[in-house]
Amino acid sequence: MNQSMNIRIQAPSPSLLLPRAKSSSHWMCPCLRVQLETCASSNISKTSLVARGSSVWCKIKPMFNESLTKKYASQIGALVTSRALEVSDTPVVGDDKIGVLLLNLGGPETLEDVQPFLFNLFADPDIIRLPRMFRFLQKPLAKFISVARAPKSKEGYASIGGGSPLRQITDAQAEELRKALTEKNVPAKVYVGMRYWHPFTEEAIEQIKRDRITKLVVLPLYPQFSISTSGSSLRLLESIFREDEYLVNMQHTVIPSWYQREGYIKAMADLIEKELRNFDRPEEVMIFFSAHGVPLAYVEEAGDPYKAEMEECVDLIMEELEKRRLNNAYTLAYQSRVGPVEWLKPYTDETIIELGQKGVKSLLAVPISFVSEHIETLEEIDVEYKELALKSGVEKWGRVPALGCEPTFISDLADAVIESLPYVGAMAVSNLEARQSLVPLGSVEELLAAYDSQRRELPPPVTVWEWGWTKSAETWNGRAAMLAVLVLLVLEVTTGEGFLHQWGILPLFR
Repeated sequence: MNQSMNIRIQAPSPSLLLPRAKSSSHWMCPCLRVQLETCASSNISKTSLVARGSSVWCKIKPMFNESLTKKYASQIGALVTSRALEVSDTPVVGDDKIGVLLLNLGGPETLEDVQPFLFNLFADPDIIRLPRMFRFLQKPLAKFISVARAPKSKEGYASIGGGSPLRQITDAQAEELRKALTEKNVPAKVYVGMRYWHPFTEEAIEQIKRDRITKLVVLPLYPQFSISTSGSSLRLLESIFREDEYLVNMQHTVIPSWYQREGYIKAMADLIEKELRNFDRPEEVMIFFSAHGVPLAYVEEAGDPYKAEMEECVDLIMEELEKRRLNNAYTLAYQSRVGPVEWLKPYTDETIIELGQKGVKSLLAVPISFVSEHIETLEEIDVEYKELALKSGVEKWGRVPALGCEPTFISDLADAVIESLPYVGAMAVSNLEARQSLVPLGSVEELLAAYDSQRRELPPPVTVWEWGWTKSAETWNGRAAMLAVLVLLVLEVTTGEGFLHQWGILPLFR
């Protein structure tokens, strides 16, 4: 991200109450690193490719784009045309059966589901990242937290109808995506795999195997990539693939994030423009982007690109609004933090209070990291944050709905899938090569290096308890030192012996 972008989108300040300055952005497209040997006979230059099946954001040179278009467009078109009348329950393009796997968080469908859902969530090491020597505490800790948080969470779900609508919405998105692909002459079966509740990713994979899918496009429904969302889902998927011979031989590709896609940006701008019309003075409304937060350590230590991608996403949306002569002031904040650790700032609740104190009278909330309505939009934003805003001096409050099945959004997802199909076919499928990571999930460092759109070198992650000059190490070293001092102090007080007594700091007694 450029420096000016980071300045524009940060904690609210007087400058944020003014219309934003113009900025430039680079449109990227997702391309897949493919095995060099599979393209040996291709007219694509080997210098345009990188070995091993991992995903990377990169700029496509005209030569590269044209060669792909010429190589695959006619082939796919001919295959679809020749097989159009032979489509069965499992869509076929040529001799291939195409599948799309949508990945999402999942949510409890009843109040009884809340506690086990929370357990699954907090048992994920990408959600609560314990040092390696304490990993054995992951499930006991998850059990404790889920039981402790379940009563309050149940109240929230009860207030929105007794459960999360996420599954129903995601199923509807899958059906609309299937229809859009069919209309674009690429019939495919679309599957839904949830990370923490039914239908679990494992359930979706079993159905994919039963349908004998031969080419799979994996599409996380998270516009921006994060270790804790797309990363966690893909890490699980990789472990499933690695252990299954059928999956090992199935060609596949991943669309890791898609916040830069023009259709997505236009769909978001459409929704914002529509909601602005509901205010008496639309030009005076502050556009308030609220994104799901992640722990600060994910960004500063592990190099999670989430913050950078989120800021760029907001910038692209504002650029699109500028083209429509909408020059509203805006800001970005992060919601839904959990636990005592520091999360990405500014926090949504604190920002709302600050804006109210500064005299902002109209706020339009935009749930920027969500494509479906769920507890964090329907209860946290619509109820808690609205109430907080009105108490803080904001007089008019509005909220942009999540994208859901918005036609422009669905059509753009279909285009993303179609654009990825040539890369699916280019991947090597030998057992040895296919057992490499689905994406480079073996380490966070490789994963993030692959998805960094700026191609900057990222710092290595700190995933174990290390001694040395790192933030994570200093934190744990400090905790160990504090614990040691506390133990020594207790021994001094209880036994009456020790250095503090000998030096006269504590009174001598037995």
